[in-house]
Amino acid sequence: MASINLIEAFQEFKDAENIDRPTLMKVVEDVFKTLLRKKFTSDDNFDVIVNAEKGDLEIIRRRMIVEDGEVMDPLAEIAYSDATKIEPDFEVGEELYEEVNIYDFGRRAILAAKQTLASRISDLKKNVLVKKYSERIGEIISAEVYQVWKKEVLLLDEDGSELILPKSEQIPSDFFKKGESIRAVVERVDLKNNTPVIILSRTSPKFLSKLLEIEVPEIFDGLIVVRKIVRDPGERAKVAVESFDDRIDPVGACVGMKGSRIHGIVRELKNENIDVINWTNNINLLIQRSLTPAKITSMDIDQETKHASVYLKPDQVSLAIGRRGVNIKLACELTGFEIDVYRDNEGEVEEFDIDLEEFSDEIEPWVIDELKRIGCDTARSVLDLTAEELERRTDLEKETIVEFLSVLKNEFEKE
Repeated sequence: MASINLIEAFQEFKDAENIDRPTLMKVVEDVFKTLLRKKFTSDDNFDVIVNAEKGDLEIIRRRMIVEDGEVMDPLAEIAYSDATKIEPDFEVGEELYEEVNIYDFGRRAILAAKQTLASRISDLKKNVLVKKYSERIGEIISAEVYQVWKKEVLLLDEDGSELILPKSEQIPSDFFKKGESIRAVVERVDLKNNTPVIILSRTSPKFLSKLLEIEVPEIFDGLIVVRKIVRDPGERAKVAVESFDDRIDPVGACVGMKGSRIHGIVRELKNENIDVINWTNNINLLIQRSLTPAKITSMDIDQETKHASVYLKPDQVSLAIGRRGVNIKLACELTGFEIDVYRDNEGEVEEFDIDLEEFSDEIEPWVIDELKRIGCDTARSVLDLTAEELERRTDLEKETIVEFLSVLKNEFEKE
């Protein structure tokens, strides 16, 4: 039974994937040399020969043959009379090589060796996994969904290694099913109870950066560099890019013909709006570009306090702020400045409003078009009218009007 246990452990060593053979052989050798030291007090005269291909091993004991009565070190020497019992042709001065039978160690010692071997192999696998993914931090990988839990998703890579995608690293509208293949970026490698935990992310700016690198050859080739990315995952992102070649328009290259390059990324990010802007060291121009799609009339900047007061026409204020204030929040993160928005030529802060286009995921586009037809471009301009007046002035049904009015009111209640 002891022999079977040992063979099972050794077979596990033989089948261990992704671990280099010399390292594995050294581990097995160390385990059995420890066994020899416990039994013989020294392993100096023993050779542990590991056959990595067959998954077996031999332990050879070496002793010098000396005259009877002249044995000074029983571990290194053997009397001539004892040697001839093993092989009659031996002579004094020759070296005797003898195979050690594993059964001689005893069942308990073999079980202990089996446990030590399994433990060392497990540690090796962990170290290989940590090394593999520590070198891939920031890279996009594809993995298969194995199990979906409330707070995280368990995935398996091509080698069957377990990866974790926490809820906090998922785009809010992400929905995964078992067996589905998904893409994410390697965020970090944690150690939990001495076990490596590979954390993936779909919300990290690095994920968007790598997607751009895949879709835009000029970025991959180094002709265009991504200076900074800020995201509100699933909602909006701003990407500042710069070209090292005057002949290349970095924004146009990233967006592609008719949006061909950016559309694939937008789909991957669950329809996240992506604003690509030209990077510049001119902070006035950078702030202006960061507030896209709004158009700025003028601004006052305080470099010491990192504060900017931006003035816009009334119809541009809602665009600058964006739905739930996402646009201006990302502009602040991108530029490093605290930005306040004001109506042009007035010292009063603009009353918070939202462009109707920001509700396109909750209100049908044809409904928005009908509201625009009667001059309502923002949420407040719609809410200023009663349901009866909206029914009278548009071709919309009462139920539809009640529904979108509820959506608009809820948004302002959140704010």
